[in-house]
Amino acid sequence: MTNIDHKEIWFVTGSQHLYGEETLNQVTKNSKEIVEGLNGSSQIPLKIIHKDTVKTPSEITELCLQANTSKNCIGIITWMHTFSPAKMWINGLNILKKPICHLHTQFNAEIPWNKIDMDFMNLNQSAHGDREFGYIMSRMRKKRKIIVGHWKSDRVQKKLGIWTRVALGWDELQHLKVARIGDNMREVAVTEGDKVEAQIRFGMSVNGYDSSEVVEHIDKVSEEDINTLLKEYESSYNLTDALKEGGAQRSSLVDAAKIELGLRSFLDEGGFKAFTDTFENLGQLKQLPGIAVQRLMADGYGFGAEGDWKTAALLRAMKVMAVGLEPGTSFMEDYTYHFTPEKSCVLGSHMLEICPSIADGKPTCDIHPLGIGGKEDPVRLVFDSPEGPALNASLIDMGNRFRLIINEVEAVKPQELPNLPVARVLWDAKPDLDVAATAWILAGGAHHTVYTQALTTEYLEDFADIAGIELLVIDDKTAVRDFKDKINANEAYYHLFQHGL
Repeated sequence: MTNIDHKEIWFVTGSQHLYGEETLNQVTKNSKEIVEGLNGSSQIPLKIIHKDTVKTPSEITELCLQANTSKNCIGIITWMHTFSPAKMWINGLNILKKPICHLHTQFNAEIPWNKIDMDFMNLNQSAHGDREFGYIMSRMRKKRKIIVGHWKSDRVQKKLGIWTRVALGWDELQHLKVARIGDNMREVAVTEGDKVEAQIRFGMSVNGYDSSEVVEHIDKVSEEDINTLLKEYESSYNLTDALKEGGAQRSSLVDAAKIELGLRSFLDEGGFKAFTDTFENLGQLKQLPGIAVQRLMADGYGFGAEGDWKTAALLRAMKVMAVGLEPGTSFMEDYTYHFTPEKSCVLGSHMLEICPSIADGKPTCDIHPLGIGGKEDPVRLVFDSPEGPALNASLIDMGNRFRLIINEVEAVKPQELPNLPVARVLWDAKPDLDVAATAWILAGGAHHTVYTQALTTEYLEDFADIAGIELLVIDDKTAVRDFKDKINANEAYYHLFQHGL
């Protein structure tokens, strides 16, 4: 579902002709060694490609043009080994469309105290060469990731890996197709939004389709494929007696398998990697897709319930960022609270659609009435999620801008829930539920989120910078008064930004 083998990051070193060929040759040699070292790091999931040292405005502009048109290049890392006069970079940076990471490093880690001379100083000028480069990007209001430290350090390589994964997610959005199967839930505000502006800002296209188009694919599903999928269900999950072969509701599992195969066929034929549905627009579907959606998410598809296309797209981007990382990432909803004097927590869940990538152990495959939608009882996977740090992220449309809201949380072990037949997570919101919920509501955060234990706030901070959108973080340092001030300041900032002031 997510193949990143052909994606690459370009490593670009800046210098100038002032220093002569001997120095420039050493710059190239050192740059290649850095790239080789970074490519040997387990922290960085993509191939880094060494590019020739740029020394003139025309070389810089040509490289940026090539980066823009390369399908494989998803971002560039820049480093000024020597002093690289920043006016040379203006034209190139003006046209550059790919994410940029400014690596403020140095080839050598330590000063050679007994050997250092002016030749060494002329060669190793990153300490002020990168400041010159940093000035022009700040003057041009270029959003970028800045990483400081020696390139061999685990901390620097980890940060490079995070930024690289975010660039992967951003690249995914540039060609993402989101299918809205039916409309959004009627009269709901937060799942609406400007799809045209979203395509301008993020690159993704969002279009609507009738459930009958999915049914056409369901009708073409073969008995052989159904039986193969049923065997997969039986081996992957703990089936309740009613769903086992010969069970009273075995036919519902067959219907669920048909829906999964048909839905998957519809998505794959259309090139969709994210989708939504809603229980108000099911048409001829016998069940609201439960296990089908859960398994598609586990395979990397983005999903949003009730037509929530923004959450579906964000989930797909975060799935791509987290490829190869554990534990998982899922569609989520703040469902109900547990208020006690000692500790207040949130029970996160949904009617059916929580991704089994966040399951703690082998899920149970179960069937129960839904209570809404007027369709047959849907099949779903039921499980708890493991304890540990996590976050919830919500992408909303504020009318004049998109806002990304994050709440850092700590998943905790719930008590037994014998009568709740849905997947669920119990979490302690940071800094506490009182402040977190107050700040979330002040920010206009949606009830739908993307929940992840694989990614941290740093990933989404980088994402917001690349996308040029507002970011609000609720963590253990959040105070409501300061959060209000942040929102008010952002209103002024984005008003001025929108008018080019």
